[in-house]
Amino acid sequence: MAMMILQNLPFLLQPISPSTSSSPRLFPSKPLSLPSHPITTVRSPKSKNQIRSARAAFTSGFGDNITDVLGEVTIFSATGEPVMFRDLWDQKEGMAVVALLRHFGCVCCWELASALKESKPRFDSAGVKLIAVGVGTPNKARILAERLPFPSDCLYADPDRTAYDVLGLYYGIGRTFFNPASAKVFSRFENIQKALKNYTIEATPDDRSSVLQQGGMLVFKGKQLLYARKDEGTGDHAPLDDIFNICRKASVA
Repeated sequence: MAMMILQNLPFLLQPISPSTSSSPRLFPSKPLSLPSHPITTVRSPKSKNQIRSARAAFTSGFGDNITDVLGEVTIFSATGEPVMFRDLWDQKEGMAVVALLRHFGCVCCWELASALKESKPRFDSAGVKLIAVGVGTPNKARILAERLPFPSDCLYADPDRTAYDVLGLYYGIGRTFFNPASAKVFSRFENIQKALKNYTIEATPDDRSSVLQQGGMLVFKGKQLLYARKDEGTGDHAPLDDIFNICRKASVA
């Protein structure tokens, strides 16, 4: 954690200002409420009724149109083409895991991206599409894709943090550097070191305020939100084994 603070300290010493991008935000109103933790009963349901009950309890803070609202957000492929969220996966029956990284210059996000890449064959075999979204421009996304490396066809850029705002994901200095949940990174020190092999701070967004953004994880089946979690602090990622089990159970429900 000390290493991450030192790496990002130059950005924190600069004035934090709103994004200078000329692109308007699609949803300037108050962000939708997102629970801090997933409902654990989703992990091991005993019946279809329990699955439905757990989903209803967890997604009640969003309203029935959360997928429609998020679907209207435009992000960018790593090659720079605009794409709407609703076009990222089959909105009828397709299953998708959407990992929202902090930003492309985040050390912990390189670790998460590495774990996603290693897990991709397992999710592919289960018919689940893995999608990674990060804060920054497409050229920053390409740096991560080329140097980690990471499959660029699964990587998207959200330079204005529009999707993050819609979901109400955490933001700020306290969450980024001083939240107790960030201590989890120490248990994954070897994985962090491995991800750092080809890491470069050049992937950090030009908009320095973006380094204070936190990420999250979503699971969809068609237009139905099955699971959502927002990271409490830097490196507080959802365990991918848990995510895979949710997808597997939902596919046979």
